[in-house]
Amino acid sequence: MTHIHDDPSQFKEEVIAGFARAYARYVRRVPGAAGFVRRGGPGAGKVSLVVGGGSGHYPSYSGVTGAGFADGAVLGDVFTSPSTEQVYRVARAASGGGGVVLSFGNYAGDRLNFGAAQKRLVEEGIDTRIVSVTDDVASAPVEEKDRRRGIAGTFTVYKVGGAAADRGDPLDEVERLMRLANDRTYSYGVAFDGCTLPGRDDALFHVEDGRMDFGLGIHGEPGISSAPWMPAPELAAALVSTVLSERPADASGRAAVLVNGLGATKYEELFVLYGHVARLLEEAGVEAVQPEVGELVTSLDMAGCSLSVTWLDGGLEELWVAPADTAAFRRGDVGELPTYEAVEVASAADEHAVDVTASEASLAAVPRVRAALDAMTRAVEDNEDELGRIDAIAGDGDHGIGMVRGCRAAREAAHGAAGGAGAVLAAAADAFGDRAGGTSGILWGILLSGVGAELGNEQEVTAEVVAAAVARGLDAVQAAGGAQVGDKTLVDALVPFVDTLQARVTAGDDLGGAWMVAASAAVDAAHETASLTPRLGRARPLAERSIGTPDAGAVSLGLIVTAVGSVLAGESVGSAGGAS
Repeated sequence: MTHIHDDPSQFKEEVIAGFARAYARYVRRVPGAAGFVRRGGPGAGKVSLVVGGGSGHYPSYSGVTGAGFADGAVLGDVFTSPSTEQVYRVARAASGGGGVVLSFGNYAGDRLNFGAAQKRLVEEGIDTRIVSVTDDVASAPVEEKDRRRGIAGTFTVYKVGGAAADRGDPLDEVERLMRLANDRTYSYGVAFDGCTLPGRDDALFHVEDGRMDFGLGIHGEPGISSAPWMPAPELAAALVSTVLSERPADASGRAAVLVNGLGATKYEELFVLYGHVARLLEEAGVEAVQPEVGELVTSLDMAGCSLSVTWLDGGLEELWVAPADTAAFRRGDVGELPTYEAVEVASAADEHAVDVTASEASLAAVPRVRAALDAMTRAVEDNEDELGRIDAIAGDGDHGIGMVRGCRAAREAAHGAAGGAGAVLAAAADAFGDRAGGTSGILWGILLSGVGAELGNEQEVTAEVVAAAVARGLDAVQAAGGAQVGDKTLVDALVPFVDTLQARVTAGDDLGGAWMVAASAAVDAAHETASLTPRLGRARPLAERSIGTPDAGAVSLGLIVTAVGSVLAGESVGSAGGAS
């Protein structure tokens, strides 16, 4: 259990504040952002490596920011991707003119948010590349390696990239070497018990007594397969044989080897395991080069460990053994590294300019827009625990928490925003995406933004306009996330909602009546996702476990549109629990 916390919703912020105080000799916090850059700031003309992801994985990200390693780190809430805005702010502050590499584990929310941040940076003239890490052999077959998750192998890939950037390699070369390191990195893990989110009284999952789960994720996801408990020599053999089964034909045999603890499996246990791992690797003709044993990429208090092997060919060994000095990792003498003149980069503006001029017709719709966001927030708050429970079946259990964060931020922004319906929804969209983070954050931000853009600030908000607006929001969500009906995502509920709404409005129904019929279709479709196998997102590697449970994103969408429908139909809005 996570014993030390105050308000669980502020856990990330308090972690960042404490880390900044403890390790000011290594990092400085980026103003207005959930992340850090090196204490000296970006080096003029030097490539900058910015790493990130959800909190809960220390020392990953902030703990490896420093000489010879990362130039910046950005953190989301626990197990949740940082928002596009946060990635953008940290990367901009870390940029010294030589280009930026953004690197992270290969999860849907990270891909969306880091990808959107990359687009903004490139539009500002900052050459920005993305390297996502795909080392987990359990999460997809070798022929689909680009779909694999990033787990402890991220540590090695980041180390290679940071060392290459610090010796002065140009952007193309840093990117190439990191991609090479990723292609040569293979990891496999085992869980003995799940982790507990701050403020929760039970773990996201439990492993049955006398058993262990292989193929764990680092976001509190359970393993993909279960096996009886086995002693250390047998466990080592299971890990080694799986990782070596994908040994490249041209591998020299020299490798970076990590035995990583997930948070509750401590160093002495890991040393016992490594002794057997080392023997088996030697017997297989593998020479471990400066191996690392310890907590490198954790998952709060998860009981478990993983083995990672990176084949050190193509110039990777020099980068793996290169000096580094960070809060959590030190190797060699960083005085040997080249020095760079520091450059100060202007902080990103905290506010976006918004045209607040609006017609009387659009202004008249604003109270209902705000009431709809109020209802949306209450519906999610009332169902937070249930949404988390559903999400934890095959994911990390944070869907309810993230949706509540996003809805509350959107509601607050909407009540403080000036302008017409479009401007109010634009403010809500930005706030939702920034505060919720993760996949849900960016997709709901895109959805609200698309609706707001279509409503605008001039035209009257009629049933036809609203139907067109939600259709535009759907198009934007699908364009960004790529999900289709049948993938077991919120799109499975959103598509029938939009189709039904448009059909009922075309048939002449008033907005409230049409919306409620469409909401019913969305709720039915959300329930029907229980029979689907996920093809996208974190639940995909645990597809079998998710069958029989509806998708949390689809369920929350059904709750929300039902609550909003009550506002549009002029009904009183209370708990939306009945829609679940």
